[in-house]
Amino acid sequence: MKNITANHHEYFKDRLSATEKKQIDQWFGEYINEGQIKYLRAGHLDVLETKRQGIHFTEPVNGQRIMDGFSAAGSFNVGRLNPEITAVLRNALDQWDMGDMQSISPVKVKLARKLTELAPGNLNRILFASGGGDALEAAIKLARGATGRSEIISTVKAYHGHTGFALSANGKEHYRKYFEPLIPEFRFVPFNDLHAMNSIVSEKTAAILVEPVQGEAGIFVGTPDYLKGLRQLCDKFGCLLIFDEVQTGFGRTGKMFACEHSGVVPDIMALAKSMGGGVYANAAVLYQDSAALVTFVEAHPEFHTSWGGTDLGCEVSLAVLEYLQKNRLWEHAERMGNKLQTALSEIQQENPEIIKEIRGIGLMIGVEYLHEFMGPMMSDALARNGVFAVYSGNAPQVMRFMFPLVISEDEMEQVIDAIRHAVHAMKWLFPVALHVAKVPFLLEWLNDEKFQTTVFNGLRKLEDLQRKLNPFLRRKK
Repeated sequence: MKNITANHHEYFKDRLSATEKKQIDQWFGEYINEGQIKYLRAGHLDVLETKRQGIHFTEPVNGQRIMDGFSAAGSFNVGRLNPEITAVLRNALDQWDMGDMQSISPVKVKLARKLTELAPGNLNRILFASGGGDALEAAIKLARGATGRSEIISTVKAYHGHTGFALSANGKEHYRKYFEPLIPEFRFVPFNDLHAMNSIVSEKTAAILVEPVQGEAGIFVGTPDYLKGLRQLCDKFGCLLIFDEVQTGFGRTGKMFACEHSGVVPDIMALAKSMGGGVYANAAVLYQDSAALVTFVEAHPEFHTSWGGTDLGCEVSLAVLEYLQKNRLWEHAERMGNKLQTALSEIQQENPEIIKEIRGIGLMIGVEYLHEFMGPMMSDALARNGVFAVYSGNAPQVMRFMFPLVISEDEMEQVIDAIRHAVHAMKWLFPVALHVAKVPFLLEWLNDEKFQTTVFNGLRKLEDLQRKLNPFLRRKK
């Protein structure tokens, strides 16, 4: 096998041959995860990202310029490889390294003060974390420690991370079943169902944990009445309200934080993803300056340690906040989100046999198709039209559109045009699939992830074979 260490430079370039791409895939499968390649390949998402800038990256084999409609679940709010943010990181490297995780640092203090100035209500205390799951770990531990209670109520199809406490709070068996038994006393009720929550919360409850907008579940927006009702329940029973704003924070929904739409201030709020500007991971837990929370943290300063809040990470996060404010990106996200939702609603009216519902807020929009198998099919069709879009992990029938907030008017027009072409391209195939879907056991096959992966990988192999034969066939003509 070729030595990747000795020859690595030839693979770090803007253009690659199909043979070079295949070699990288082979190494990825051998050293990292072959199943991941098959999963991505099924939806035409097995791309290499070069020339990352703004809302774009380039596929190095065919040179196609692709619009990033996923933003790593909201990690690139300020754009891919934003030059202002990367310049700050380069300059920071002249004076900082990561620093000790527990050390006192002026840049940590500066970021903490900036975050509390922007945060709603009395959220003026901070714990740093390394990522979203880590932030949720800290938030749940803080709630249990401060209240002396153990019950955490989460929601069905919620997604909060993949480790420990965060994994135990995930509301879909798909993520939990291979690792059970998990941490006990986590309970689940349907999202946006205040009656269901009211029937289960009690004096035993440490916290209610929700995403103001469920992301992985398929973009479900928490109604103001629902979120206000959760606040009232927590006040009534003396438990804490935790908002997971890992995906929704920093302008994504048309406000700096999604909770501002309802006017509800949680006791604890988890932030991550775009806080690192897409170049240096960083996260934080904001919590209210209440006696119970502050007393617990002061008495147990090392109850949660993390490599978040490094000096380099804090410099980057400060630059992200300044860029967001300077460009008022939350307002731009609202305008661009309204434009996209309007166009998607028109496409839905033209294609009711394909699209069931459009929902979302700001630039966090979900398109729900009639069946689960349509998610991977549409990912493939969109990729062919220059849009990288990912269907929801907890709801494969829902396509998530989460473009970087820096997207321009012209770029949004290009996105809308690409979506129209993708839907039109799938019209010839959907009638066949829908006819098959009328048979119950065949529908079950179509919606099975393993079956989809096998079928779509087979189709990709046929495409690869056709490409190889095309030059020969042209010569024959």
